[in-house]
Amino acid sequence: MSMSRRQFVKVFGLSAATLGALGVAGCSDGTSGSGSSAGSDGSKIQTIKDRGVLNCGVKADVIGYGYMDTATQEYEGLEIDLCYQIAAAVFEVSYEEAREQDLCAFTTVTPTTRGTLIDSGQLDIVAATYTITPEREEDWDFSTPYRTDSVGIMVKKANGWTSMEDLDGQTIGVSTGSTTQQLVTEMIADEGFSCTPNFVEYQSYPEIKDALDAGMVQAFAMDRSTLNTYMDDTVELLQPEVEFGTQDYGVATEKGCDLSELVDDTVNELLDNGWMEEDIQTWLGESA
Repeated sequence: MSMSRRQFVKVFGLSAATLGALGVAGCSDGTSGSGSSAGSDGSKIQTIKDRGVLNCGVKADVIGYGYMDTATQEYEGLEIDLCYQIAAAVFEVSYEEAREQDLCAFTTVTPTTRGTLIDSGQLDIVAATYTITPEREEDWDFSTPYRTDSVGIMVKKANGWTSMEDLDGQTIGVSTGSTTQQLVTEMIADEGFSCTPNFVEYQSYPEIKDALDAGMVQAFAMDRSTLNTYMDDTVELLQPEVEFGTQDYGVATEKGCDLSELVDDTVNELLDNGWMEEDIQTWLGESA
């Protein structure tokens, strides 16, 4: 009977990084597109080692998760740190060494480009508030969830709205390629609200906030962690006590690739040893 990589770890006590070096289990088809084709042994881990850098898809506009500091032009946040932890496992170095040696190359992604850039081979991993869904798991591998969030609805304080019912006939801005519209619609039905809002999709979060400020939409719906980036004195969450759309964030990788299990092992180790909770506290001021 064949043994899974996780069972191999449990029986022989080998680290994820060591197994990465051994190249246990290759990619499903031996190739992964331009810029990241697997080596002759079908191992994406070996391809990354040969390249010398881990290609990571991250957000640039979600404070606390993935954010581009315009002053330094550097990415920062929980998911940036997580990418360096994964790079450390791939290259068998410490977390500090992974940062010092710049072993991560970051690319800004959006909900519409995340999966596409994995498929094309341009990215090895995506850590970008990527919600795990059954549909997405059919196309990509996801790690154990490292963070759980829920959806919120931002509105202008000047409206004086206090209930979801105030959204009847109003327009809600959502991100293209996200699950938000479906989750809001389900919440309205589940909670017994009688409102029927309209939805408009935008390519980026700043565009939605600009549309809200300009009155082009009357609400901005998205994960609460994302909305936190755009909170100011003019806006508030509508009925924040109504928690819905709970979503698990995972690190996405190519389906069936040996990198997937190394990533999952790394995330689980960081959850078990308390690093994840400490980093969440650092960036979000919350417990895991």
